[in-house]
Amino acid sequence: MLVTWSLLLVPVSLILAHVVHASPPWVFATAVLAIIPLAEWIRRATEQIGHRAGPAVGGLLSVTFGNVAELVIALFVLAEGHQQVVKAQITGSIIGNGLLGLGIAILVGTWGREHQKFKRESAGQLANMLVLTLIALLLPALFDLAEQGTTAPALRHHRDLQLSLGVAVVLIAVYVAYLIFTMYTHRLIFATEESEEEAQWSIGKALAILLGGTIVLTIEAELVSSALESTATSLGVSTFFLGITVLAVVGNAAEYLTAAYYARKNQIGVALQITVGATIQVALLIAPLLVLISYVMGHPMDLVFSNPLELIAVAGVALAVTVISLDGETNWFEGLLLVAVYLLLSLAFFFVTPEASPLPLVAPH
Repeated sequence: MLVTWSLLLVPVSLILAHVVHASPPWVFATAVLAIIPLAEWIRRATEQIGHRAGPAVGGLLSVTFGNVAELVIALFVLAEGHQQVVKAQITGSIIGNGLLGLGIAILVGTWGREHQKFKRESAGQLANMLVLTLIALLLPALFDLAEQGTTAPALRHHRDLQLSLGVAVVLIAVYVAYLIFTMYTHRLIFATEESEEEAQWSIGKALAILLGGTIVLTIEAELVSSALESTATSLGVSTFFLGITVLAVVGNAAEYLTAAYYARKNQIGVALQITVGATIQVALLIAPLLVLISYVMGHPMDLVFSNPLELIAVAGVALAVTVISLDGETNWFEGLLLVAVYLLLSLAFFFVTPEASPLPLVAPH
């Protein structure tokens, strides 16, 4: 019901932007909040089509539309030339899914329970894939650090772009292999206790909601990107901070809600697959896809996360997920720790200084 009523934010944001001509922070806030229910309806439509069309089509749709909100937001921000904000959004999505999303799911699931159990083998496989994936994603940044002081900045940037392009191609190829591994050759390892549900919508209704929701989401994402810089200036924060927190969380809010829903049903294994799987998808698909698209847009983007804190945060996610998956069970305190680490990282990103970030920050008032 709340998700349905939240759709009223769509006309509100459009009225504020095009009729009232409200200040950018109001447009930004309403458009950002409107994206959350839109992403949830797109997820539901994808799920309903999957019930009717079978697991193969459902899996393909899930891959295509599972991160549509995050991808669309990033594309519009990239079109504005804010490559550093897009990279911040990628980092924010990784730490948001692996820390905030998983932490909230564990807290919700263990409320009133001593602990929850999950399949250690599947969780371990996901953790291993996450570690290896994030190492590959961090390679361009490590290369850039190694080249500093020995290579001219212009040449180093050119090499960063070339390396990132190569890494992007390899990561997408690995993602295809990841899908084959999890959905076909080793699908029994990742089979969960998730119950079978009947499709409640007709195929026509599901397709209409899927396409309509995607179109409206695109409109809202355009409002977000156009108001981003002015909003950062008005609030006295950096666009980097908005990208790594607000844009990242909004783009993945549907996954957080779904993971919490299954965790509350005592299906923490499903919640773990949703959050960790979404993290892997960001690293293997969304990030490299944005690199490739950036060349088409004329705003080439590398995968160099120039803020050292981003590297530490991403490595921390891999470590946290690995530790959580070791014993095959979890409790509310572990969930609280994950959320606390996310909040601490967000606080640190808020205080990132101009010297530590390539983005210009607004002077404090």
